[in-house]
Amino acid sequence: MSKQPLLILAICFILGIFCEDVSLLNKTVIFIIAGGCLLVLISFFFHSYLLHKTRHILLGLLFFGAGIILHSFNTFTAGSFPVPSNVNITFKIFKKLNSSEKNKKYEAFVHVGKESFNAVLYLTKKEKDLDFRHYYQADAYLSKPKPPQYDFQFNYAGYLKRKNIEYQCYLSKEISSAQRDDLTFNELIQQYRFEILQQIDQAGISPKTREFLKGIILADRTETDAGTAEDFNRSGMVHLLAISGTHIVVIFGIFYLMLTQFSPLRFRKYAVVSSLAFIWLFAAGIGFGNSVMRSCIMITIYFVYVLLQRKPDLLHSLSLSALIILVADTQQVFDIGFQLSFLAVLGIFWLNQPVLKYLPRQDGYFKKLFFNAVSISISAQLATLPLVLFYFHQFSLVSVPANILIVPFSELIIVFSFLMVILIALRIDFGLINSVYDGIVQILLKLIHWFAEAERLFFANIPMNIVEVLFLFIIVYQMRFLLLKINFKNSMKWTFAVIAFCMVRTVFSINENRKDEILLHDFNKAKILSVKKGSRVCFWVTENTDKTKLVRFIAGPYCSSRRTRIIEIKTFPGEAGKVFCDGKIYDLK
Repeated sequence: MSKQPLLILAICFILGIFCEDVSLLNKTVIFIIAGGCLLVLISFFFHSYLLHKTRHILLGLLFFGAGIILHSFNTFTAGSFPVPSNVNITFKIFKKLNSSEKNKKYEAFVHVGKESFNAVLYLTKKEKDLDFRHYYQADAYLSKPKPPQYDFQFNYAGYLKRKNIEYQCYLSKEISSAQRDDLTFNELIQQYRFEILQQIDQAGISPKTREFLKGIILADRTETDAGTAEDFNRSGMVHLLAISGTHIVVIFGIFYLMLTQFSPLRFRKYAVVSSLAFIWLFAAGIGFGNSVMRSCIMITIYFVYVLLQRKPDLLHSLSLSALIILVADTQQVFDIGFQLSFLAVLGIFWLNQPVLKYLPRQDGYFKKLFFNAVSISISAQLATLPLVLFYFHQFSLVSVPANILIVPFSELIIVFSFLMVILIALRIDFGLINSVYDGIVQILLKLIHWFAEAERLFFANIPMNIVEVLFLFIIVYQMRFLLLKINFKNSMKWTFAVIAFCMVRTVFSINENRKDEILLHDFNKAKILSVKKGSRVCFWVTENTDKTKLVRFIAGPYCSSRRTRIIEIKTFPGEAGKVFCDGKIYDLK
């Protein structure tokens, strides 16, 4: 603990959160833990030999208990009040979500009679956008999201519960509105951002470029078309559309460079403070999203070390950032973006310098800039690969060359995009600048699409469970020592880690392939029968079933969960509606 105390305490705090999330302790136990933490805290004011020897253990237990206590208060409990299915609701929105094929989606605060709750609203795409300046009233159909039918399916109800949401509301077309006079400061900023997004929609650039611009600077991907989103996912470049550390560092650098060009050296610290204030204003302007908050907190803590004339420590900054975020909202630890962000930074800390050793000599500014970007990209991808496989069950080998080619130039794209948003917000229209920007983005999108089309380098439905993830992390951990010094000892350690992973993976696959299973799946308004025999599975569907959606929502997740290697999809006439299998008749209507 003497070398990285904050990192160990952050890990203890996170373990406490996980412990409470799994066990859901009752209030009596929580109060006992709180009393124990208080006693531990009081004990630090006394000096004794025993306390001196055990203070590290007690401090870890204190943070572990704090994680349990805070998460117990931050766990959402669904309301017990009865709400009718069809009801007239009054609501205000507080966030726009990614649209589906048919509907726009919003998170809203809803009033029904004397009851109030958070809900996800669904509005047909033909209707105009809802804003933050109005209260709305409409007839709606309310329902609670259902838990997943089987263990391999995404738990949407659990996901919404972590966001304190328990209802879905399907709005009628007739919506009345009333002007609000009680807008909070954050809602005023959100409304201003909404108006800028509308101005971008009117800019003289192509639709795909508009959506790219809204995503890369204003963190709005709500209307990005499915094809573009799929290209970014398959090429491993989706982080370019998320406001991440790269974006914040670039924006910080722009403002810092502008200030230092016109100020003497002794005022540099004021330039740092002003630049930090600017990125926080930027974060407020795009709605304090989770990813931008993480990035702003990390960079702020890093430069606080600089301002205090202490040597910046990446792990200290990372750990303190995690503690600040999780104390404010313990549910953040279950956010995939949170996990991948911090793992990427850990990967850069652990692997960047070893990887950089094997790249050409960086004897010039541009070479240093390019090869550092390459090594950072490789390190971050290696560190996040286990979790990417666990959550998404897919990986593309093309993501490495795609990131190596595009990431070094992403700073220029971010700077140009930031300039475009400023010009559009100020209602300044330069046709030449619009054309140049549109052309650059179109080239970028075509390049990403070209990478995404490399089917042979894209692997989907990769089975991966939490035990295999842990073994993969051991392989990544041992890789540092192997890269720093290739010798027999380090080679054997890394090789044994790989062999252990392969053995564990083989055991899980053999065990799963020994099982036979027949399941009946609900899919939209129809039913689908899956028959699994060993490593083969067959899905029986009606002729009019959308097979693309079937593979995405049912077949793909099932195959990665059950480790099936061969998949068949068989159709039968819709009027039949029944399948006879293993002595049973299954009704598929």
